[in-house]
Amino acid sequence: MKILVIFFALISLILQTACEPFKYKKVNAKDFPPDPKQRVQKNMEEGRGFRIMDSVNKKGGTSYEFASSNPLWKATLDTLDFMPLVSANYSGGIVVTDWYSEGSANESIKITVRFLTNEVRSDAINVDVFVKKCTQNFTNCSVNKQNDELRTELMLSILKKAAIYEKQRVEKYKKENPYVLSTPSKERDNKKKD
Repeated sequence: MKILVIFFALISLILQTACEPFKYKKVNAKDFPPDPKQRVQKNMEEGRGFRIMDSVNKKGGTSYEFASSNPLWKATLDTLDFMPLVSANYSGGIVVTDWYSEGSANESIKITVRFLTNEVRSDAINVDVFVKKCTQNFTNCSVNKQNDELRTELMLSILKKAAIYEKQRVEKYKKENPYVLSTPSKERDNKKKD
């Protein structure tokens, strides 16, 4: 019986000490602004808040973005929407079209786009255009890689659209997240230490 009483006494002591974070703490209303936006801003400046998207998009680690949010990917699919796709692998960073022929049945093209980075810049993508020419009876076909005007036009079109999508994404982000984060300064840090 004594062991049971000691056991319950220890449990009650543990429970009482574990409730410290739940105790009521007196606060002064003057320390907290009445406007919710100002409270959020104050918490962000003091380091008490966080933003989910800021932690997701940090440099250095693997960043998996949704394909619809990547401006290069979206611009590529929009540019090549007239062609049937064989493969569109976002995680592999490649889009491959099927053979496409518009006027001539003896000549068709195939386009491959490789993504080298998610940033919108001139060296972000690698476009290859393959031309297949066949004889009249389709028995003898030759495939050649061509890096000419069509390749340049495709790259330019994709990059222009991607730049527009990126600009729209940034504007949308600014509207949805109007809070400006302050950067720590040595002067402010010294004031907090005093």
